Formats: sequence, structure tokens, C-alpha cells
Amino acid sequence: MRFNCHSCLSGLSLILIIAALPAAARSEESPVATWLQWRGPQRDSQVEGPAWPPALDAKHLEKVWSVPLGPSYSGPIVAADRVFVTETVDKETEVVRALDRQSGKELWKVSWPGAINVPFFAKSNGDWIRSTPAYDGERLYVAGIRDVLVCLNGADGEEIWRVDFSQATGAKLPAFGCVCSPLIDGDFVYIQAGAGLVKLDKYSGKIIWHSLRDGGGMYGSAFSSPVIRTINGRRQLLVQTRKKLASVALDSGEELWSQEIPAFRGMNILTPTVIGNSVFTSSYGGGSYLYALNNGAATAEQRWRNKVQGYMSSPVVIDGHIYLHLRNKRFACINIETGQEAWVTKPFGKYWSMVAQGDRILALDERGDLLLIRANPQQFELIDKRHISDEPTWAHLAVCGDQLFIRALNEQSMYRWK
Repeated sequence: MRFNCHSCLSGLSLILIIAALPAAARSEESPVATWLQWRGPQRDSQVEGPAWPPALDAKHLEKVWSVPLGPSYSGPIVAADRVFVTETVDKETEVVRALDRQSGKELWKVSWPGAINVPFFAKSNGDWIRSTPAYDGERLYVAGIRDVLVCLNGADGEEIWRVDFSQATGAKLPAFGCVCSPLIDGDFVYIQAGAGLVKLDKYSGKIIWHSLRDGGGMYGSAFSSPVIRTINGRRQLLVQTRKKLASVALDSGEELWSQEIPAFRGMNILTPTVIGNSVFTSSYGGGSYLYALNNGAATAEQRWRNKVQGYMSSPVVIDGHIYLHLRNKRFACINIETGQEAWVTKPFGKYWSMVAQGDRILALDERGDLLLIRANPQQFELIDKRHISDEPTWAHLAVCGDQLFIRALNEQSMYRWK
């Protein structure tokens, strides 16, 4: 039977019919929460869903399953029914696994040779895979440490295509390995690889364009990951290279504008943060900066600079304030309008991955501590804290509805809010 606007059925009848439909027919109205890319649905660590409980103890947050793995810094990718994880085995092989979302049971596993010896000053952070994959619902895009991008069938792990950027572009192998997390947009994939920025056809792996080339090696190749945003009415790709913050045209790869960002040894690591028609970033050895985009987003004008320095942790933005974990291990709240710190805390660990919901921030410290924080510009307000791992937790956490996915160095776990 077909219904239209002239149907004589009452609103109550429609409600009863919808309620009687099988769950599959109503799936579009109540989709399962997922985490398909770096920093979540919009690559800004902002999530929706049920309100988080007021505590992190076992009464409110229960560990459901845990799976031992080799080391990795890749954050978990959470699809409707499965979780994709990576690992480096015996310092020579990269492995991708699909795990059942509810039980952690392995569904499939694939591997390929992939290893690199990073320079001495980064050695303490390991030689294993770093990039967080991306998933479009059918295909999984995994960036290996040796500057390769592999497209896998999410259903069974079958390899669809592979691009070795050193071979394809002639670029030097990045000394620190491929770090950038790929970005899917429509029919294309964007990644800072091949000692530059690359756009590929997501179905074939064909390179569409290659821009912002920097030579690679020790002082080239990015530490950051791109985002796509609309600024002053223009949709554009925002990237941070080792030397500058830049905007790139999606169709051509042409640089629209750029701004040099001072940084010690090119440690520009944060994901660019777009706030209205402005862009925020912060660098090791430089400072924190907010740039306003004018003239149809064709030029960048510095609104303010603050001396505090971010490092590896990208911030979250809540109600006119930037919440940023700093190089000196402290946590800061910065007023977007003035650029001044509202407060700065005592030191914590070296790195936080953060997820925000409303006025709450969930932060995972690399020392294995999970922190629940209220976003309060008046003072730092720690609601609760729980030590959840004795292993380092450098990978970005994922929050999907009432589930938390936490990747420690040698295991993947799933927790559930109770």
C-alpha cells in the first residue's frame, strides 16, 4: 500500500504502522552510532548521543571485552557491526583486523610487510603504524608507515588497490613514517603523503592531483591530518604541513592561501580547527594562533597569538573557548575572542585524546588515565578520573553512543556506560 499527503490515515495510524515495521525498515531513523575516521564524525571530536554518566567507576563504566594486539598508534574505526584495528608485529609486518563490535571476536585479518626505523629523538615513541584508517561503509583505507595507502573490502579484508607513494611520486620515504590519517569525501580520498598532499579516486586509487610538495625525508612530510570546511561560503581543504597552515582547492589542489607557522623541527602536528570563519592552530616551539579568513577566504589575517604551545593533542571547542592540552603537559582553556588563557592546570601526561559532548570532555591521557571534565571557563573542573590501563594509550579514543573504544598499546578494549 502507498501513502501520500492525501491519505485519510490519521497521525495516530501512521505512528502505529511505523512502530510495526521491522527494525531494518526503521534503521534510517535510529542509526547505530559509529566512528569512521580520525577524531569522529566531523573530525572535530564532537559527538552526540545519550548523556554521559556522572562518574567513571565500574558502576557507571563497565569493561565488556578486550583483545590483545601488537603495538599501534592507530585509533579504532567503529562501524555498525565491527571494529577495525591495526598493529605492527615483530617490527616488520603491519596487520589489519576486523573485530565483532559486541564481542571482540575476530572476523578477518590481513597483513603486509611494513616497518621503518624512526629517528633517534622519536624512537621512544616506537616504530609502529601511526595513521588512523577511514571507512566509507564498504571500503577501509589504511595508511601504512612506509607511505602506502591500502584499500580493503570492509566485509572480508580483500585488498582492492594499493598505492606506494614513494614509487608513484618519486618522493623520499618520510623519516618518521606516514602519520596522516586519510580523509574520505564523496568519491575521493585525501591524504598528506608522498611528501605533499594527494587526492585519489577512492574506487581505483588513481592519483588525481599532488600538491604542496616538500621533498619528504627528515624535514618534510606532514605530521597532521586534513579537514574539509566551508569558510566564507567556500568549501575547502585545510591542511597543516611541517612549515605552514594552508587552504587548498578541492578540485585542483591549488593553494588558496597559506600562513607560516613557526615550529621546532617542523613539529606542526595539530589538526586545523575551524571556528566560524577563523582557523586555530598551535605548535611546538611556536605558540597558539587564530587566523581570520577575509576576502572570500582568500587571505589569512592573524587575530591573536598566545605564547602557550600545543604539541600533539588537537583541541576541542565549546561555547567560545578552546580546550587545549599543551607541550608542557598542562591543560588550558583559551578565550576565542581575546586569545587569553582563562586558566591553566598542573601537569598531566604527554598526550591527551579528547571527545566532547555538550559541556563535558572525555580525555584519555597517554599514561592510561581516563578523565571526565566539565567545560567551565571559570575553573578547571575534574568530575572523575579512572586508571584503565597500565600500558600507554596514545591512540585516539572513540565514543559511539553508550560504548567507549580504547586502544592501549597492546590491546583493544570496549567499555559500556551503565
